[in-house]
Amino acid sequence: MKRILALILSAVTLSVSAQTDESDNGVVSLAGREGFSIKSKKGDFIFKPYTLIQTAAKYNWYDDEGLDKAYNQDNVMNSGFAIPYAILGFTGKVYDRISFNLCINAAASGGALLQQAWFDVKANQSLSFRVGKFKTPYTHAYLTTLGETLLPCVPTSLTTNVIMPHVLNAVNPTIGTGFDLGVMAHGLVANQKFSYEVGIFNGTGAGVNSATKTLSDDIKGLPSLFYAGRIAVMPFGYMPTSQGNPNNLNDKKMIIALSANTNVEAQSESTNDTRAGFEFAYMVNKLYFATEFYYMHIGFTDRQKIDDTFDYWGGYAQAGYFVAPQWQVAARYDFMDRNATSKDGMINMPAIGFNYFIKDTNLKLQAMYQYMGRKGHDTQLDRDNDDLGLATHSVTVMLQYAF
Repeated sequence: MKRILALILSAVTLSVSAQTDESDNGVVSLAGREGFSIKSKKGDFIFKPYTLIQTAAKYNWYDDEGLDKAYNQDNVMNSGFAIPYAILGFTGKVYDRISFNLCINAAASGGALLQQAWFDVKANQSLSFRVGKFKTPYTHAYLTTLGETLLPCVPTSLTTNVIMPHVLNAVNPTIGTGFDLGVMAHGLVANQKFSYEVGIFNGTGAGVNSATKTLSDDIKGLPSLFYAGRIAVMPFGYMPTSQGNPNNLNDKKMIIALSANTNVEAQSESTNDTRAGFEFAYMVNKLYFATEFYYMHIGFTDRQKIDDTFDYWGGYAQAGYFVAPQWQVAARYDFMDRNATSKDGMINMPAIGFNYFIKDTNLKLQAMYQYMGRKGHDTQLDRDNDDLGLATHSVTVMLQYAF
């Protein structure tokens, strides 16, 4: 029995070690964090399990417009307790050429239950190919590691549906794109001061894990898929996908990025959606600052027989500062032209919050308050319609555990 155990231990090492290459899972940062991993004696194979659990208490207060008092609809809705994410996954690498990642979000349903499933083949430092389900290369807010966001909620300008005076076969699109199925070429060049991603995806989002697309009727021969690209400059070397970590308070990083994509025959073949974005993020010692601006153009497909086109834009600026080694204060100003540039009026969503990193536990407590305001609308009806489905006052308190 002792010989058998010795053979097993010589083939596989259970180590407490820092993770580097296998840390890119988009959920929790494993770089520099001690934890459980399985590693071959030569280091040719590394297998690292991880988990992320988020529990939240939410309070949302809505204005009277859109509510039907005859049915006793209350101003306070969508409030109570929630589990945004309950993720169990594993990541690793083989022979320093192939890395892989798979995770399940037990808090989701349908196709979104499978949050990520991909493998990455590295030809060299400047060229790798990723295949499977993963984050599309668009916006700093979504590309940030899930467990290391500055505030517990992604900017509303990325997640809320836009408004247009036509009913689509599916829900109106959002400016943000998130997870999708596809293939992507990516790499780091110039001593990790420049990065790029170019990919083709289904364009159906995180909730669909099957092939459902066809050829475009408007552009003959072109598959009706989602085409995306992003380039970034990092003057001080590779910037971690974090918006604040108490283990990294003595560094200086910056990223400037441009991205663009087009979703051919999106929304049940109703529209062609084109997006573009600009990102800037800066981390120096205890300070984190980021700002983004993004744009979306929607044009209907020929079969819809609608000549209208719509342009939307939005953005945000946010900052965080560690006032103590475990305390980070945060603020964000988020804004959006939700009803398209053809109509006057904007919505703006300032927010404040804080993060408390509970030492030696991997627990993180986050809290935020957000107010939703409106300005510049021509009529009261336009003003009322622009915030439908959005809370005027929103409070979120979230406790997160990561391993």
